[in-house]
Amino acid sequence: MFGPDYTAGCPACSAIADGFNGSHVHLANHDVVLMAVSRAPIDAIQAYKQRMGWTFPWASSHDSDFNYDFATSRTAEGLHGGDYNYAPYGDMTAALSGAVRTNAERAGTSPEEYLKEAPGMSAFALSDGVVYHTYSAYARGLDALWGAYQWLDRAPLGRNEEASAAWQLRDRYARTTAV
Repeated sequence: MFGPDYTAGCPACSAIADGFNGSHVHLANHDVVLMAVSRAPIDAIQAYKQRMGWTFPWASSHDSDFNYDFATSRTAEGLHGGDYNYAPYGDMTAALSGAVRTNAERAGTSPEEYLKEAPGMSAFALSDGVVYHTYSAYARGLDALWGAYQWLDRAPLGRNEEASAAWQLRDRYARTTAV
């Protein structure tokens, strides 16, 4: 969602995170902590979190292997092949234009840096002082967590997205009034 060299969050990931704000309080009442983790330094995360008005917990994994361990970050060499979503992918450098370039610009980074981060979620359980990894999902496996998709899937035009670049940071949309 927010790589070390980004000046803003990924537009699509930020749209998902907009839905965390209300949910995290209800989840906490059920002994569940919803927490975002990104590789950006904590100061950048805190500034962006304040800009977006978010209150959910958000940690920095900067200078750690956490995101790599859970297959949501790639090295520069990893852009030429590796595994994501439990399957191998090819050379990603061919995707450095179009929607990737647009989303990278919106996140304030280069397409190469943007491609180093990928969406994913993992669940963990703590039992007798031991942390267990219980679940992970990636890519389209995250659609159910994205509140806006649930509404769009029921709308007459559906998702109506030409590409992932259809999403912007909510404070960057042109102001319109409801009809």
